Amino acid sequence: MQRKIRVLVGKPGLDGHDRGAKVVAAALRDAGMEVIYTGLHQTPAQIVEAAAQEDVDVVALSILSGAHMTLFPEVMKLMRERGIGDRLLTGGGIIPPEDMGTLAGLGVGRLFGPGASTQEIAEYIRSWFGEAHRGEGAARAQAARAVAKAGARRGPAKQKAAAKPVRKAGARAARKPAPAPARRSAGRTKRVSKSAGRAGRKRG
Repeated sequence: MQRKIRVLVGKPGLDGHDRGAKVVAAALRDAGMEVIYTGLHQTPAQIVEAAAQEDVDVVALSILSGAHMTLFPEVMKLMRERGIGDRLLTGGGIIPPEDMGTLAGLGVGRLFGPGASTQEIAEYIRSWFGEAHRGEGAARAQAARAVAKAGARRGPAKQKAAAKPVRKAGARAARKPAPAPARRSAGRTKRVSKSAGRAGRKRG
C-alpha cells in the first residue's frame, strides 16, 4: 500500500491573502494527501526548516505579491543546502508564462496560475510522486523478504547461543552455591531477640 504524500503549503513574504492557499490545502487533503500549512508571512528559511522537520515530499508556495522570481529561487537554494533538494518545489500565483519557464530552468516544478483547478494540481503532484518513487514499493518488499530469509537462517544459531549462557550459569551455581537463606534468617532472628530483650527490660 502506497504511503500518503506529504505536502507543505507555504505563504512566503508579505502577501496577506491566503484564501487560495487554504483552498488548495483543503483540496489536497481531500485527495488523500497529508498537508501542513505554514500560515502567513513566512520567510524562505522558515518554510524550508518546516519542510525538513516535517519530512515532506512536496513544498507548494502560494505567491501573489509578484516576488516569485526572488522567493522561488531562494527557497530552492535553501532546500538544496538543507539536503532536501530532491523534493518537489511547486506552487502558484500571478506568474507570467515566461517567468514560469525561467523558474523551471532553475529546477522549480510546474507552476499554476489563476484559474487552475485543484484536481489538476493534485494529479500533477501524484504523477511526480509516482515517477520519483517508482519501484519503491517493490524494493521495500524485496528488502523485507531478504530480512526474513536472513532471520530464518540465523534462527537456529540464536537458539544455540541462548542455550549456552543457561548451561554456564548452572555450572557456576553448582561450583559456588549461593549463601543459605537460613543464615540471613538467623541474623534477623537475633535482631528480633535483642529487641525483645530490650522490651523485656523496659517492662521490668
